[in-house]
Amino acid sequence: MAAAKSAAALPLRLPRAERGTQDKNTRGAGDADTPGLNSDLIAGPTQPRNPISRTRIETVVSRSVAGVGVIFSLQALPIMLAQVPLRLPVMVVAMPLALAVGIGAVVIAAITKVGVRVTTGTVAVVYLAALLGWPFLMVDPSAVLDGKPWLWYMCTVATSCAAVSFPLVWAATYTFLAPIVYGIVRTQPSGGGADALLASLDAVYATILGQVILIIIFMLRQTAAAVDAAQTNALHQYATAVRQHATEVERVQVDSIVHDSVLATFLAAAAAGSPKAAQLASGMASDALTRLNDAAMVPAGDDSLVPFNALTVRIREAADKLAAPFTFVECEIDTLSLPVHASDALFAASVQAMVNSVQHAGDGIVEPGRTLTMRANGQGGCTIEIADTGVGFDPEQVPSERLGLRLSIQERVASAGGSVRICSEIGRGTTITIDWPPEGEVAPA
Repeated sequence: MAAAKSAAALPLRLPRAERGTQDKNTRGAGDADTPGLNSDLIAGPTQPRNPISRTRIETVVSRSVAGVGVIFSLQALPIMLAQVPLRLPVMVVAMPLALAVGIGAVVIAAITKVGVRVTTGTVAVVYLAALLGWPFLMVDPSAVLDGKPWLWYMCTVATSCAAVSFPLVWAATYTFLAPIVYGIVRTQPSGGGADALLASLDAVYATILGQVILIIIFMLRQTAAAVDAAQTNALHQYATAVRQHATEVERVQVDSIVHDSVLATFLAAAAAGSPKAAQLASGMASDALTRLNDAAMVPAGDDSLVPFNALTVRIREAADKLAAPFTFVECEIDTLSLPVHASDALFAASVQAMVNSVQHAGDGIVEPGRTLTMRANGQGGCTIEIADTGVGFDPEQVPSERLGLRLSIQERVASAGGSVRICSEIGRGTTITIDWPPEGEVAPA
């Protein structure tokens, strides 16, 4: 029961030697956007970003479509200007303006990663409406257009937007429908009066191109989704294995105590044939109970203490090695000492939080302010606060594969009996508060 209680309270508790191995593995599998940290937690080699994920694929696809849209729009511009005298005055401005605004919105959405599906879907719908209305918006519908309608050069853009925005079935339908409508328009005088064969070839070409783009986008999405699922499953299995390993380590520790102390006490008591032997057995029993209680309450491994002031010196020295300066606010706590495992966890988590701030808080234009506060708390322990006035982020939107916050900071501190609070908003900076022990608990004497 002692082992079960200890494992439930500290799911990642390991002996000091095992913790060293785990820390190396944790840093090696570090946050996708945070460099892995070596023994000094600063100058180690960096981990490459995961090259494939659904979010990145969507970003690449949307920006590619936006770039193609701009290029094809510029290609269609001279032909559109040449065909202006043949169009009704209201449509000389309205149709090109609607498509231009749509393409511009797609570019902005692709850059900001907001509203991509809405803007691309709008462009696809506006283009199809423009095709349907083309024959009816000429000054002289019976006059034969010299060449192709300028909308031809936007057909690939429209089918690409449909592939990005619509579900697969609707996108596939669109990549057939839009070229067919264009082929029909092409046979009309307003579309150049092409013969059926030439119009069909144009329609087939546009259909094949649209289908190829749709297939590429669909396959990229499917592959990225499979990779994301595999990565999430691997992370889950890794976390489960770490917890099982911690439980096994504590089971072995308690089993050794039971074998070396409890069983020996029973044997001594059974063999006691004199008052002196009975007194010895009683002392052995008391010592066994103490060891079992310590196994349930104190993490395995080195139980020596480290002064809090020594921890603050380590953290300041690490901060001084970073590329951006921190403003220090600290108070000495001469009476506070932490277990070695807690000191190591708080130091590693603090450095990871500072590294994250240096790497991600700035926008490349204005360098944010950063503060590092180390003080006593109401639980008789300590609080370490890393804050910046940078770009911030939404903690709820952090992908599960990003380990910097979850493993390197939150679970590392939790394994030492502490807690972490993250307060951040986009555009309003980030504050990471590390408490040891958590609120409501009292620091061990």
